Amino acid sequence: MTCLLVIDSGNTAIKWGLVDKDKWIDKGVAMQTHRDSLGDVWGKIPEPSQVTISNVAGSLAEQSLMLIFKQLQWTAKVNWVFSKSDQCGVKNYYDIPSQLGSDRWAALIAAWSMKQQACLVVCVGTTMTVDILSNQGEFMGGIILPGFDLMQSTLINQTALLTDSSNGCFQKVPRNTQDAMVSGAIYGLTGAIEQMYSIFTKSLSHSNPKCIISGKGAQAVLPYIDIAGKEWVDDLVLEGLRIISLTDSSAIFA
Repeated sequence: MTCLLVIDSGNTAIKWGLVDKDKWIDKGVAMQTHRDSLGDVWGKIPEPSQVTISNVAGSLAEQSLMLIFKQLQWTAKVNWVFSKSDQCGVKNYYDIPSQLGSDRWAALIAAWSMKQQACLVVCVGTTMTVDILSNQGEFMGGIILPGFDLMQSTLINQTALLTDSSNGCFQKVPRNTQDAMVSGAIYGLTGAIEQMYSIFTKSLSHSNPKCIISGKGAQAVLPYIDIAGKEWVDDLVLEGLRIISLTDSSAIFA
């Protein structure tokens, strides 16, 4: 069996998947604070023929992953993905294409491969990104804002009286502080998504674009997004890394 290991090293967690062409064999996740545990986990899977990584967690995460591969004595080539100006059918119109996060780039490539039409691509994690992908596969731009947990922790850490929201729930018109904190975050996230969708359809003249939502925080906001045909897709970044690895190795840098 010839397997590919794809790794999405994010700000808070590392998600990974072992895939044989288009068949997922195994998947897992580890917090960045416990990434050393991945050595034991990966020691129990078949050795991959190639490892492809998106890393937005900085140099320490990169060094830790390389140390794990060395300890496992893998001979597989390790590739680090960076955003390009044109790849896998997607054109990158960022002012400086290489500055687009590799996780956002992989998600856009996965969305285009799946839909081949205009999409609003939403990834909800430590941060939330909302990116516009045109009918021609052009990444036209997008926004970044704090995710749900980061909003809550900022309120708790930066104020004197807002100390806890763990028992809060969404209410259209909240009548207690914990509900107000939770509802405010959900309104902020869903409002950003809906505003970008409105800009996409009205200012950029795209009718009925798809809205794809992924990420560990997606389920917290998905029920409250007022967009017809919204669709949750699991592990969008991993799927994008799989596509990049199998179709465009020229855009991967060792």
